[in-house]
Amino acid sequence: MQSATGRWFGTGHSTAPDSGKAGAEAAGAALAGRTPKAVFVFCSAGHDLDALLAGVRAEAGPDAAVVGATTLGELSSGGGPARGSVAVTALGGDGFTVRTRVAHIGGTGHREAGADVAAAMAGMDRPHSVLMLLCDGFSGDPHEIVRGAYSVVGAGVPLVGGFAGDDRGTRRSFQFHQDRALTGTVVGVAIGSDAPLGVGIAHGWHRVEPPMVVTRSDGGRIYELDGEPALDVLLRKRGLDSINLGPTDLQSLGLSRRSGVDIRVVHGYDEKDRSVVSGATVPQGALCWLMDSERQSLIEGAERSCAEAVEMLGDAEPLGVFTFNCAGRWGALGDDGVQEEVAGMRAVLGDVPFGGFYTMGEIARVRGSLGTHALTLVTLAVA
Repeated sequence: MQSATGRWFGTGHSTAPDSGKAGAEAAGAALAGRTPKAVFVFCSAGHDLDALLAGVRAEAGPDAAVVGATTLGELSSGGGPARGSVAVTALGGDGFTVRTRVAHIGGTGHREAGADVAAAMAGMDRPHSVLMLLCDGFSGDPHEIVRGAYSVVGAGVPLVGGFAGDDRGTRRSFQFHQDRALTGTVVGVAIGSDAPLGVGIAHGWHRVEPPMVVTRSDGGRIYELDGEPALDVLLRKRGLDSINLGPTDLQSLGLSRRSGVDIRVVHGYDEKDRSVVSGATVPQGALCWLMDSERQSLIEGAERSCAEAVEMLGDAEPLGVFTFNCAGRWGALGDDGVQEEVAGMRAVLGDVPFGGFYTMGEIARVRGSLGTHALTLVTLAVA
């Protein structure tokens, strides 16, 4: 979509099996002959990433910032939800400033990497800004990356983004920065805009009463709930009498926050110490609940995220929307359900293009220092 002043946001999607062709095809559709400030590439890890990025660069020209990540699925308004494909979003025109920076987590640590890439925001003089973080999903300690970025930009700059995935099962994700496919990194994209930017955060899960207190935890590992071994408590509350659990049997926990309930996915456990493991920090002393959802409430959550992002623009018309959607939502909704979810997003956004990827975890911080999410749709609306 393009404004009267020439600012624009575009999306493209390709299912071409040839990687170079797929990159060029998706980028060409997003650009539609326009010169971009930045191009965002989200694709399957099964592609030849060097060839794909070369195809994108051929369309984008020499001056555009090219960033992105591998995924657990791709998403666009034109192509819908897909796997094994390429989704590209791009923006350009007057009134945008885009700066990028990359940091290797292994060389400095998670918090330091987050702080390093946040330096891309230095000197940003546009009235509206956001820092997008595209991070390795297998590096651990996701909350520390966000805390590091927050330590630099403070409360005045929203954070959005997602953790890169691997749809091929090798447990190795890639992040893209200026024609290179890297792993073990954080890519920071500082976006400054003369027009408003809006962030939406919603999930559609609901609390199962009564609440529990996290009486002992360390990072993402929960040892005790209400003074009992955490695994025993969750098995009892879920009505399970066996530890031969499937990957979603323990499901999720919701943490009480001033802005609502933040979700943590329980993805592992230890039979010996009876602890359970979440992908992000669960503070000791926190109040938490089991979380459940139904298909329709998940779809309504996606619609609410889109509506929230657009509402934050005030009277400004949206040009486009970036989407960071948890892959766990696809698992909960099923193939038919994600089609309904995207249809709901289209119903809210109308002709406004949107695009992004299915993540291993989402980033959104508009207040406070915490900003990692799970089973959530995070949206960034651009006016």
